[in-house]
Amino acid sequence: MARERRRWRAPLRVAVVVLCAWLVSLALVVIWGMRDEAGPVDAIVVLGAAQWDGRPSPVLRARLEHAHKLWRDGRAPWLVVTGGVGAGDTTSEAKVGQRFLTQLGVPQKNVLLEATGRTTDQSMRGVAAILKEKQLNRVLLVSDPFHMLRLDVVARSHGLIPLTSPTRTSPISRNTFELLTYVLAESIKVPWTLVGAGVGWLRNRAAR
Repeated sequence: MARERRRWRAPLRVAVVVLCAWLVSLALVVIWGMRDEAGPVDAIVVLGAAQWDGRPSPVLRARLEHAHKLWRDGRAPWLVVTGGVGAGDTTSEAKVGQRFLTQLGVPQKNVLLEATGRTTDQSMRGVAAILKEKQLNRVLLVSDPFHMLRLDVVARSHGLIPLTSPTRTSPISRNTFELLTYVLAESIKVPWTLVGAGVGWLRNRAAR
């Protein structure tokens, strides 16, 4: 009996550690989604979402309207819109975002496009490259609340100095079941993102 208990002790410890790590990740996803750090930066970065035949989906529209308000309040001179061309689409999310922002009165020259990324990591890598050419790195990230923590981690992994400002008007935030689904998914993605960022940092350090 004692041998049987010892046999299960290690797996149980591992399970407890994994559960605790997941609970911490879940709590941090919720906390980051409640924070709004809007302040002066070099650029406001809007994460892409679906576009419908050249029009922003309600989720993308909410993000763009929030970013426009931040720009109008003088948080940054530049807006960066992200998002590539989705399957079956003929235009990019970024291009739709740029068009919408110019219709709201933002000069087109102030809206930069990252129109190739199809994931958070790809988009933030592209944003970092665009801003590096202008010798800029302080950004205000705009997306849905559930996305803020992972977005913060990814931005830092690409050399950006991020603040976060989640939109509060997204349809996802008004749908409890959908919001819970996204929050749970992010609570799993965040630890893997942290591991990936750590591995990338070690590789870069080793290459120096």
